[in-house]
Amino acid sequence: MNRENSPQSKSIDTLAARLTSLSPQKRALLEKKLRQQASQKAKQVTATDTIPHVPNQNSAPLSFSQQRVWFLEQLEPNTAVYNMTIALRLFGNLNISALQQALSTIIQRHTSLRTVFPVVDGNPIQMVGKATPFELPIIDGTEWSTEQENHVQLFLNEQGHQPFDLTSDSLLRGVLLKLADNEHILYLGMHHIASDGWSRGILNHELGVLYNAFVEGKPSSLTPLPIQYVDFACWQQQWLTGKVLETQVNYWQQELKGAPALLSLPTDRPRPAVQTHAGSRQYFQIEQATTHRLMELAKKSGATLYMTLVAALSVLLSRYSGQEDIMLGSPIANRNRQETESLIGFFANTLVMRSRLQGNPTFAELLERVKKTALGAHAHKDIPFEHLVSVLKPERNQSHSL
Repeated sequence: MNRENSPQSKSIDTLAARLTSLSPQKRALLEKKLRQQASQKAKQVTATDTIPHVPNQNSAPLSFSQQRVWFLEQLEPNTAVYNMTIALRLFGNLNISALQQALSTIIQRHTSLRTVFPVVDGNPIQMVGKATPFELPIIDGTEWSTEQENHVQLFLNEQGHQPFDLTSDSLLRGVLLKLADNEHILYLGMHHIASDGWSRGILNHELGVLYNAFVEGKPSSLTPLPIQYVDFACWQQQWLTGKVLETQVNYWQQELKGAPALLSLPTDRPRPAVQTHAGSRQYFQIEQATTHRLMELAKKSGATLYMTLVAALSVLLSRYSGQEDIMLGSPIANRNRQETESLIGFFANTLVMRSRLQGNPTFAELLERVKKTALGAHAHKDIPFEHLVSVLKPERNQSHSL
């Protein structure tokens, strides 16, 4: 169907014509009424949808995302699959005392980093521990005069592969590697059950703000946090029920109906029976001229650059797999509430982007399909992927991710 001649387009044109014909007085009255409705809606959201503070944080449920990570940790114990690492190379005179104070303040500020996950009556719970001074071991690497960078990479790799004990360990740990009097590397590790990609940005930002303040002998200038992650976890368990959950589940059941269980790509060797997680990354750059053309194509199609790239990747995967129904897992920050924007915690979610290439569509036609899919997925992004898996019960295989 031509978008320009669609019923929706005609309705919009009719509405625009009616608004244009209004007198200035009627238009002002309409704008006032719309503002009042928006204000009332905002008040309702504030009154009924605010995340409350949990008074007792010694026996709280896990969030849906935490539940899945905890389960996988039990399935494959003593692994570093869910370790999240940061390595900062620091030049100049380093105030180690101020650095330790900054890290201790972050631990005190974010209870997610001092939470443990014991099992009570067969179920995991989260318990917030007391804030204690952050211990930062200092390793002398000044004697690594020959092939120093190789030693550094081996050291960081060793640190990053140390597993966490979720029942007792602090979920933020670090080591300071001294390479010279004016050069250090700060390694920080967090577990995914307490953090995500957005959290790393928060950690970097707060560490810089706090370090600079403490070096100058000033107090923290960071705004107090409105809630903690445990508050969000308790709220999520209560909110994502009933009609809210039913609406989300119904959408995804229809969207994923008849979806293929696996994307079969040609490989140079058989896949192992159990995942080894021995993967890698491939970095590449897209030329600026190509990027501009992609952005122009997206704009012309009323889509985003993200949608355009999803469509292009789907075409590529379809070509190599020979399949016309492509499923892509797309991570999102999932921080759609103001209270969660400044929290270190596990909020990230995965959305399934289903690209249907049946009927040999043109790329413009495929992009229109992808746009519709993306808009629908983001309109129903609140259900955690982990909960969706438990509801849909797809066939499980330890050789593949799900």
